[in-house]
Amino acid sequence: MCGICGIAGGDPARGLELVGTMCRTMAHRGPDDEGIEQAGGVTLGARRLSIIDLEGGHQPIHNEDSTVWVVQNGEIYNFPDLRERLVAAGHTFITKADTEALVHAYEEWGEDMVDHLNGMFAFAVLDLRRGRLLLARDRMGIKPLHYAVDGGRLVFASELKALLRDPALRKGIDPVALDEYLALEFVPSPRSMIRGIKKLQPAHVLVWSLRDGSLRLRRYWTPTLGEPNESRGTSLDGRCEELRAVLLESVRKELISDVPVGVFLSGGIDSSAVAAMMSRLGGDVKSFSVGFADRSFDESRYSREVARHLGTDHRELTLEPSMLLDLIPRLPALLDEPLGDASIIPTYLLSAFTRRYVKVALGGDGGDELFAGYPTVAAHRLATYYMKAPSAVRRGLVEPVVRRLPVSRDNLSFDFRAKRFVAGAAYPVAERHARWMGSFSSEERSAVLSAEVREGLVGMAGGAGVEGAPNGVPPDPLNEVLLMDMRLYLENDILVKLDRASMMASLEGRVPLLNNDFVEFATRLPLNLKLRGLRSKFLLKRALRGILPAHILNRRKKGFGIPVAHWFRGPLREQLQSVLAPARLRREGLFDPEAVGRLVGDHLAGTRDNRKQLWTLFVFELWYEGYQAG
Repeated sequence: MCGICGIAGGDPARGLELVGTMCRTMAHRGPDDEGIEQAGGVTLGARRLSIIDLEGGHQPIHNEDSTVWVVQNGEIYNFPDLRERLVAAGHTFITKADTEALVHAYEEWGEDMVDHLNGMFAFAVLDLRRGRLLLARDRMGIKPLHYAVDGGRLVFASELKALLRDPALRKGIDPVALDEYLALEFVPSPRSMIRGIKKLQPAHVLVWSLRDGSLRLRRYWTPTLGEPNESRGTSLDGRCEELRAVLLESVRKELISDVPVGVFLSGGIDSSAVAAMMSRLGGDVKSFSVGFADRSFDESRYSREVARHLGTDHRELTLEPSMLLDLIPRLPALLDEPLGDASIIPTYLLSAFTRRYVKVALGGDGGDELFAGYPTVAAHRLATYYMKAPSAVRRGLVEPVVRRLPVSRDNLSFDFRAKRFVAGAAYPVAERHARWMGSFSSEERSAVLSAEVREGLVGMAGGAGVEGAPNGVPPDPLNEVLLMDMRLYLENDILVKLDRASMMASLEGRVPLLNNDFVEFATRLPLNLKLRGLRSKFLLKRALRGILPAHILNRRKKGFGIPVAHWFRGPLREQLQSVLAPARLRREGLFDPEAVGRLVGDHLAGTRDNRKQLWTLFVFELWYEGYQAG
């Protein structure tokens, strides 16, 4: 499914016109069908990439007497089991589509239906008998959903740009969202970059009354990190066996499809684990990867090795610099709102390449967040030891040496990592993590934002904090990091990147490591089975021994990036200077031209590596130009 949209309240005639426009703006290439229906003064629309029940699954779908209607973006993986239970309870199905299960699940359980769903979804259920509309989003936030309350109307859509087709909703840049974007490289939910438009957060339902316009939000699931008492004492081999079983079952559930399915294969542990489980389940496994002409970014030899080891039908696309650079002008169309993760470019090219052969692709997203796979998690543990060293050693010896390291623009170069480590090590865990993962520190944001934006931030609270642990128990500092990665980075960066890139290519991207069953298993594991000493993904790697080659399991994580630092001093130099030109920034009034000019000048001179800050600003300006053009 490509996307959903709808309007409740207001003038029905105007609503129908707007929804038609919204559906057209969700123009991911090659949708199979789209539908618009109006019932009880509410207009629902869907633009569908058909995966299950290709002929009969057209949306919106209604119940037996047309009093309950639904539109969905995503897939419900346990719908065969739900269907059996609902038929036994007396419900009548007219299609074989997973979306119809939502109609009858709502009739049976009301808004508690979400507790029975295993899938990736954003959906809307219209209940004409009770006079209400229910919006819901999956547990981890795999599928997006934006909404706005405008007078007596509730307007929602899968894409922010769909809502922006309504002039009444174009209320300008939210200064808090802009500040958070500079800090994190994305706008965390529930905010969006536009005032008044929100994202429904993962694991939430929204209930809107058609009678009085009241709105109610409820969280229906919260991740619990750590080991429950009843599971203690399980042997390490027993844990490995459990992990393999739940991983195999999660992959099996997400293979459900009436169209060809493949797998993104990077040669990393997570995607290789998914591919290995697909191979165990039988059939011809089609795997896809991209390589890079820049060797410091290229990992194609690992994906080829895993493909040979597993016997997959493997295809690879080598990305030349021109292919990546040619896509940069299309970033505003690709992005709903600014996203400072440059890897969305190769992710889109991989998706478009994969779409030539299959309509659905499984990936390994989520493994790093669930199993402490990012180098920053181990770095937090290392920082604890580092801060115990005498101040004279840290400030008088280590930090001056690190600051004098020559600037390298290679992917994750040593000097880049070392300088970020010492710059953030002394801060509390949450602030340290933000400094390591994001682009601009609080001091740097204060310098780079214009005086007008800074004034707009006075008295405003940001929304990028981490919620408290369940039952009020403070989390372990490293569990706090894992929560931040799940609730901020995974939801608002990794999954947004996957959804935007794959949907733009008319490819459905699935993430079996974020299947309900696998997430429940992984989040309940004790921390020392994820990070043992400085060894990340400890249990996952151990469980995959004998399934994947040993050096694949033990190789250092590299990431999926592009040579932005080099490009800004080469083929993107003129465009960088044009996009961040002082006159343009002064006219827009969002950033301080002198502060931005120093970042540009230092990078071009080679005295500092400002790739993250400059890419974050560069992408925002490209997006903002498209936003202003309407």
